[in-house]
Amino acid sequence: MQIYIVVMFLLVVGGTILDTIHKKSAKYFFENAKKAEKNARRTVGGGQKVGLAVQTVASEVLTSSEFANPQRRLSHLFTMYGFIIFVVSTVILIFAHPTEASAGIWPMLWHLGAAMLAFGGYWFWFFIRVDVSSEGKSWYKLAQADIFIVSLLATATFGLLWSATQGSTAGWVFFALLLASSTTLFSTVLWSKFAHMFFKPAAAYQKKITRADG
Repeated sequence: MQIYIVVMFLLVVGGTILDTIHKKSAKYFFENAKKAEKNARRTVGGGQKVGLAVQTVASEVLTSSEFANPQRRLSHLFTMYGFIIFVVSTVILIFAHPTEASAGIWPMLWHLGAAMLAFGGYWFWFFIRVDVSSEGKSWYKLAQADIFIVSLLATATFGLLWSATQGSTAGWVFFALLLASSTTLFSTVLWSKFAHMFFKPAAAYQKKITRADG
């Protein structure tokens, strides 16, 4: 499993780089930054830039203030923090406690993260999605953009089902489905919205800098 985790990490890094090249996200970002710098009316100091960076992390990342809809914001926070707790606890359990039956608080955090992820994700999928809640489309109609959320939900769901059925034939089935869904999640970065979450904070920070320099 340690090798599997390393391979998944490399797939995310490689997929993000390819996504940046394919969609020209980095090129657009830097060109936009240079354009804003040329049109600036004042120079933003280093201290102010640090302050804006902290503000961006606090508002755009930690609290997801960009979402005006409070339900969408809460759903996103459950999904985001659940994903972080789930991934971190998975890595720690596999690398630090690969054979120990008891690993302190980490198994509980693993289940908590998976449950939070599933709760926030299903809430979004069935009740908040724009094309479902506003346009009346069926929840089961999928598009390429749905790869991320569907594989994310499948990973959390099959993980919890595998945990509940370990030692049985069903447990092995759910474990295989867990590996399949997590592999899909981390290997389809180029075609999903996975890499998008890395660019949103940078874009928000650049927007604050542009406003600050006039």
